[in-house]
Amino acid sequence: MKRREHLGIDLTPVIDVVFILLIFFIVTSVFKKEQLALMLDLPEANAKETQIKEDQVFIELSSEKIAIRGVEVNLISLEESLKVIKDKKKAVIVRIDKNVTYDRVVTILDLLQKYSLNNLALITNEKGEKSE
Repeated sequence: MKRREHLGIDLTPVIDVVFILLIFFIVTSVFKKEQLALMLDLPEANAKETQIKEDQVFIELSSEKIAIRGVEVNLISLEESLKVIKDKKKAVIVRIDKNVTYDRVVTILDLLQKYSLNNLALITNEKGEKSE
């Protein structure tokens, strides 16, 4: 009588696929667009979207909340963060929801002017582009 050897499933291809998927998700998570704290409905303009760099000051403003560098803060904390900025020529990127009252926008602009942060860019959506 011939004895048959029991063949097992080779797990090497399965492990390879798992590692490839792991590498894919790690790489794609690193290239996320920007860190946003607030969901804002931006006004539209013809200008192209500005790319945000890590050395820039990034402020988001909705009708109820404020965020700086992706972290929700109150007005006092925002002022403290702006006060410690040494480089007054540093770019300040501001995303403002289109439903924010003018008074609230002026408050933020006054804070920026108070600390001589005049290199300002306002973020909008390109016409025809949907807000994320």
